[in-house]
Amino acid sequence: MTSTWISGGPLQEYWVDAWQRSILLLDTLRQRGNQYLEQSEKIAPHVLEFQAELIRDGRTLPRPTSYLLVRILPPAGTVIDPSKPPFVVVDPRAGHGPGIGGMKHDSEIGAALAAGHACYFIGFLPDPVPGQTVEDVCLTEAAFLEEVAARHPEAEGKPVVIANCQAGWQIMMMAALRPELAGPILLAGSPLSYWAGVRGKNPMRYLGGLLGGTWLTALAGDMGAGIFDGAHLIANFESLNPANTYWKKLYNLYSKIDTEAPRYLDFENWWGSPVLLNAGEMQWIADNLFIGNKLSTGELKASDGTRIDLRNVKSPIIVFCSWGDDITPPQQALGWITDLYDDDAEIVAAGQTIVYTLHETIGHLGIFVSGKVATKEHSEFASCMAMIDLLPPGLYEAVITEVDEDTKNPELIEGKYLFRLEPRTLEAIRALGQNPPEDERRFATVARVSEITRSLYRTLAAPLVRTLVPEPVAKALRQLHPHRLRFSVLSDRNPFMWPVKTLAPQVRAARKPVSAGNPLLTLEKAASSFIVSSLDAAGAARDTLTEAIFLGVYGLPVVQALVGLGPETGAEHRIERDLVREADAAKERAELEARYEVGGVAEAAVRALVYVVKAEGSADERGFSTFAAARKARGAEERLPLSELKQILKEQFLLLSLDEARAIATLPALLPQDLEKRREALDLVHRMVSARGTLSAEARRRLRRIDSLFDLEPERPVGGHPANA
Repeated sequence: MTSTWISGGPLQEYWVDAWQRSILLLDTLRQRGNQYLEQSEKIAPHVLEFQAELIRDGRTLPRPTSYLLVRILPPAGTVIDPSKPPFVVVDPRAGHGPGIGGMKHDSEIGAALAAGHACYFIGFLPDPVPGQTVEDVCLTEAAFLEEVAARHPEAEGKPVVIANCQAGWQIMMMAALRPELAGPILLAGSPLSYWAGVRGKNPMRYLGGLLGGTWLTALAGDMGAGIFDGAHLIANFESLNPANTYWKKLYNLYSKIDTEAPRYLDFENWWGSPVLLNAGEMQWIADNLFIGNKLSTGELKASDGTRIDLRNVKSPIIVFCSWGDDITPPQQALGWITDLYDDDAEIVAAGQTIVYTLHETIGHLGIFVSGKVATKEHSEFASCMAMIDLLPPGLYEAVITEVDEDTKNPELIEGKYLFRLEPRTLEAIRALGQNPPEDERRFATVARVSEITRSLYRTLAAPLVRTLVPEPVAKALRQLHPHRLRFSVLSDRNPFMWPVKTLAPQVRAARKPVSAGNPLLTLEKAASSFIVSSLDAAGAARDTLTEAIFLGVYGLPVVQALVGLGPETGAEHRIERDLVREADAAKERAELEARYEVGGVAEAAVRALVYVVKAEGSADERGFSTFAAARKARGAEERLPLSELKQILKEQFLLLSLDEARAIATLPALLPQDLEKRREALDLVHRMVSARGTLSAEARRRLRRIDSLFDLEPERPVGGHPANA
């Protein structure tokens, strides 16, 4: 029986399969190494699946940078609507190369093209222009948006910007300095509030404290002879999840070697191509964002002295974040809102529209590369962006649900998901979790410690390091970085990989996968699960220890006192008052007081619509689809431009917010004598508010009041319209 089990039995079957999988695994890693070497030799490496043409080169600008603007060439069969605003996808320069926003068909770029939008992409070269700064990059992006807008004069709206991860805070800085350029801005997995998080999670925010500040960033820049290697950032990302880095990813490839290799190689083509930053760029990022957390509190200034205040951003801001994201948790993606505003009225007064959506499980990279996310969230955002652009100021949550048999009027819904916007308050953001005051003091202590250690390094050690590491030595050290070495050593450059290259085709031809019921395969999977759980436990223990050390050391009163934070010193991280802004807001309120009886039938219809919809507490795409169809049915010369309609909607919303009773009492003053025009406007209001189905009792009451104010003859019979049902 034993000999049968061994000879031709489960053991032999498993042994043959394991040997074959090992050869194919090594061959896949060999291909990965060759892929890395090919990418590293390209002038402009990227992973875009779509064809593109170069439009602008940042190196030709007055303040040159390594960034490029390309136009995505629509695939065959794609129909682009020239009246729709173009999309601009901006990838993060955070260690990896460009292209993740369009590395496959189901992607951010793919979703934009499928929705009929022209699409552009902002990427970058692997080597920075010497001396380029973060501000230079922001100015480059502004010039690129001007170029895109100029190419689409027929578009009804400014360019829509999708900014991934690090590109998010960069685009927000640009929009704060040049608020007139961008349309809606979608921030995907973008951190803007770097100290935010909750205890027991988000250990990456403690890293600067444990390392004693940003002196190591300065050291890394000097070791690179003025260049910061993006491979260091990739190593930081990988350290967050040791189980995935050291086992799960490779074992997943090994266990599914017959099917997984193409997907693995596609991803590694991006993951394994680190880019470089100027040491000054990375130092600015580490000092002002990672440690200083100065963006969301208005402490940053441009070179001309202009304060970079995110309240200046006039574009609708859409934040897409996830509970499964350990690099940009929801608190860091959304905490800037409570840094900027104390109450909900301030958001409205600032004229800022903020929409957020929370995914339950997807990880950081999945926000950009997951096909499921692309076909759901990104597709819904692309198809409903015009609706978002028309939203009045305020805070909203986007809720995306699947259409089912109970969904009313499904013909008004594009695709298989319903896009709904729910008004929210700042309490909803605070409920996600925020630092207690004592933790704010700890992070403030880290920021001051960092200034001290960085100054000590630059005074005592930097001159020696720069002398010992000239540029040739720095280049050699970059090639020896573990992230690069593990790719290049398993390539065709290594003669020990030649037998693998020879054996792999033979193994594929004679492949004999093990049966699913083989007991040794079951044992293998159990061993893998044990390794994963052990590494997860080790990672969790490390994170717990990290947090304990951080809280303990930086919570010591003596440490805080040594850096100048006495018992009476507050550490609340809040944006400063802006008297000019407050004066402008007061002036706008005063001007609104004279606007209640100014306008015509368009203003009356919008005011009526907002009045009724406020009772429902939410709005969805069905009402907007009804409006879009009615607008399309009118001649081009009869349509109000969307920019004008947006201004009307904002003004009417503010009038209702200031004094709802007065706004409704004065509504008849806006109506024309022409009953047909009144009837047409009121009919559109009815159709839009009833598009979602049965109205609430309060909404029906408000709609009856609107009917009476429009004063049509003959009078519309009560209950005679679907909205009154």
